[in-house]
Amino acid sequence: MAVLGKGNAHGACSLLHAAALGYGANIALDLPITVRLLDRPSKREVHDNDGVLKALLQAWIEAGHPLPEGYQAEELHWGVVSKIPRKQGLKSSAATCIAGLRALCAATDVELEPYELVSLAAQAQMASGVSLTGSIDDAWACMEPGWKLVDVQAPIDQGVLMDEPGLAADDWAVLLVLRGAREIMPTLEDFAPQVTAFQQALAALQERKPLVALTWNGRGTVAALKDIEGRKMANDSFMNSARAAGVSGSGPALVIVVPQPSGPTLERIKAWYSTRFPQAELIETSFLPKEDEDASE
Repeated sequence: MAVLGKGNAHGACSLLHAAALGYGANIALDLPITVRLLDRPSKREVHDNDGVLKALLQAWIEAGHPLPEGYQAEELHWGVVSKIPRKQGLKSSAATCIAGLRALCAATDVELEPYELVSLAAQAQMASGVSLTGSIDDAWACMEPGWKLVDVQAPIDQGVLMDEPGLAADDWAVLLVLRGAREIMPTLEDFAPQVTAFQQALAALQERKPLVALTWNGRGTVAALKDIEGRKMANDSFMNSARAAGVSGSGPALVIVVPQPSGPTLERIKAWYSTRFPQAELIETSFLPKEDEDASE
């Protein structure tokens, strides 16, 4: 088995859901993914039930980019190694697309601008039906560390309104509470009645307060999703001294942020959810800031 090309990306969590205002923002998380383009099927099972990778290769071809020399599309296969929980609102589909595109670029010596990668990723996600908006803001977040505020209605090469270094991994611990499979996909109309909460999130981002935005976005999201359990679980985290908490994406994952030096606080929160929600899976991770930059709330 030959590896024709390899690409990397990472997961992220929501600071502002793009369905509400037409502006989206996510902050990168240390949840790596590697996608390899192969000449034979991978020995490791590839979970692509939505056909995202198939749609990605089709978007690549339709854009006029070449395939690896000597190969037809049907002779190409994918290998995926990912730490990003799937279908949890942690941007696994966008990250898969970005990593897959980087693998294709490496296999064909094609150089694409970041906005071109985002455009192809959005095309693939819309074609496969995994995104309400094309997840343009998600793709930006999975491609680079830090966080960006993106106008998803603007031309992609002009849509990044803010590009911030992020939050230092040494300062903040991030706890992900995974609550099982997503039961329903919301519609764009579900978000409209909650516009006030999302406006608060946008205002916080404009003031460079991403943790405040994460919390306000979470409040708007659980209301839009009618996620009573998610609202209660987020409130529980604040009772246990979390600094920020909110459901990411269209759920169902809950993201909880705790100051990194507060080891006892983090352990108390983990014990709380383990006891009261034994069916939930807990994953401890961190933000992924841009290198050589100090980032703090």
